Amino acid sequence: MDFRLELVHVPVSDVDRALRFYVDKAGFVLDHDHDVGGGVRFVQLTPPGSPASIAIGDGLSEMRPGSVEGLQLVVDDIDAAHAELAGRGVAVSDVQDFPWGRFVFFTDPDGNGWAVQQIV
Repeated sequence: MDFRLELVHVPVSDVDRALRFYVDKAGFVLDHDHDVGGGVRFVQLTPPGSPASIAIGDGLSEMRPGSVEGLQLVVDDIDAAHAELAGRGVAVSDVQDFPWGRFVFFTDPDGNGWAVQQIV
């Protein structure tokens, strides 16, 4: 039996602001944006080429906005990823080299932390 991780909740304080960040700046694809009713709004976004998605919204969780750290994307070319993110207006770190990979880091408007890794 396969157990696939396909959706991770990322808590945000302002869904529309986060949606603009993830689509316009981080380049994620908007899969769904549904007002389910009862104060629940479900938004699903997928990084380009990823089999897994994130969910943001209202009424989805009690997690504190900005409390998620360690979300990681993997790319083939960290320099190109850095250039793309910076070109879209993301405040992305300089490329950092570690024995286990090359990385850049950024946060969303609430402070949820992302790493982008090129495996070496």
